Amino acid sequence: MRLATSPLPIAFSQREVLDKLARSRTAAHREVQRARVLLMAADGEANTQIAATAGVSPATVKAWRERFAVEGLRGLGGVRPGRGRKPAISQEKVAEIVRATLEDKPEGETHWSCRSMAAAQGVSPATVQRIWSARNLQPHRVTTFKLSNDKHFEEKLVDVVGLYLNPPAQAVVLCMDEKSQIQALDRTQASLPMKKGRAGTMTHDYKRNGTTTLFAALDVLTGEVIGRCMARHRHEEFLKFLRVIDREVPAGLQIHLILDNYTTHKHANVKKWLTKHPRFDLHFIPTSSSWLNMVERFFGKLEDKATRRAIFQSVPDLIAAIDAYLAVTNEDPKPFVWTATADQILAKVRRGRVALNAITN
Repeated sequence: MRLATSPLPIAFSQREVLDKLARSRTAAHREVQRARVLLMAADGEANTQIAATAGVSPATVKAWRERFAVEGLRGLGGVRPGRGRKPAISQEKVAEIVRATLEDKPEGETHWSCRSMAAAQGVSPATVQRIWSARNLQPHRVTTFKLSNDKHFEEKLVDVVGLYLNPPAQAVVLCMDEKSQIQALDRTQASLPMKKGRAGTMTHDYKRNGTTTLFAALDVLTGEVIGRCMARHRHEEFLKFLRVIDREVPAGLQIHLILDNYTTHKHANVKKWLTKHPRFDLHFIPTSSSWLNMVERFFGKLEDKATRRAIFQSVPDLIAAIDAYLAVTNEDPKPFVWTATADQILAKVRRGRVALNAITN
């Protein structure tokens, strides 16, 4: 049997109904499940992928797609007369499981698992899993956030995002920050290499052999990185790095430097140096908004690919590994692409503030 993979045609008005049904806490479980399946089909997902996500068979996905293509929303009225088995649990029980998931917690624990919810409600863990999957409930997961309290948040955000989306001519835009306390870690025992059927291994404990601080400036347009490792990260080291940038950026180009509000960046000696080098223009991101500085993405790649799994017997070994990664990056640089507009970010932040105020007030 060949499974359909082309997007299911759904009108805007039909999508609104399906979106509402897929988020419903009171509709029948099968209806919520069917609505989610149809929305995924409209997004062009393959039947096998939809089936795995929604907890049904590929044949069921195919049948629901074909029925919707013929009957539209009229086909959402449940199982056709005389077909399908009777539900094993009542709709009231499904609603109670959903309510408990969203509003209660198991005694002495922070969140529900399939087994703890099943024991509390007198159903099987598989039943709980199907109900959660149909409504996209994931009590085992939590994401972190922080809304900036910077009084000039909007002004700074618009300034920085404007540089990303519309960089000025005859200038370079650099995202700069320090990654401090990078540790030179050695392991207490020798590591074993990867082989067929077994991942590489290393001991969970380690020996500290010192630290270094990486000063890095990412060119937004090209993806090249100017980087230097230094022992500390005071304003003296920051001034040294500014001089490095001044030497490496061609003369005649204005330098727009995006950086955070660390006190060393605003030291009196730094301000004095900047007055003598007018081609430097500093742009400070809002407080608690490190996600706005694209060099953080470079730091993440550096840690993942060059330091996290490596073994260093000394700080010079660590610095050599960082310098090698910088060299490889600059041989074939690939810029990070910023796509979100300031208006889109501000709208999301406003929704977050409304939700947060509704909880705290």
